[in-house]
Amino acid sequence: MRTAAPIGSAAKPADPGKGGRCIAAGVGTLVSLGLIDEAARGQLNYAPLDASGAGFIRAELGDEAFLPLSMVIGLHRTNPELFVWCDNV
Repeated sequence: MRTAAPIGSAAKPADPGKGGRCIAAGVGTLVSLGLIDEAARGQLNYAPLDASGAGFIRAELGDEAFLPLSMVIGLHRTNPELFVWCDNV
């Protein structure tokens, strides 16, 4: 997986409240796209949402990126800059 921005799982967000708002925006986006059930089961390929696809995720994920939802939620806390929907929360 190549990324456009560094991903640090141990990083702490500058604004702790933003992480929660970012997570809520991400879940809302998955719900509105009808993808929340696939994400919850770990069956969502996030690659079509990346920078070379729909552009929702600012990273290059390759052809397949099946990530556990817990990891994706963690990234919303530590790296909200990766997600377009976190820009204005």
